[in-house]
Amino acid sequence: MSSIAMTVFLDSSPGELVDLPHAGSALEHPLVFDSAAREIKKLAADGRAEVVAQRVSTVGDDALIEELRFRRIT
Repeated sequence: MSSIAMTVFLDSSPGELVDLPHAGSALEHPLVFDSAAREIKKLAADGRAEVVAQRVSTVGDDALIEELRFRRIT
């Protein structure tokens, strides 16, 4: 079974700019969104995507990714 992040990644076309969805999706909860965004960032570290923009907020001692835009490379 694919994760939400992998499903969004695979549904995109190479070169297409994609915003990881928030409202109305399973990623509405900030911790779930952060986890999916970090999964996309791992794909970027592997050379499969490029993170174009992100917005991070600090909650206590933790940094949470609140927005992420990426481009699929492969």
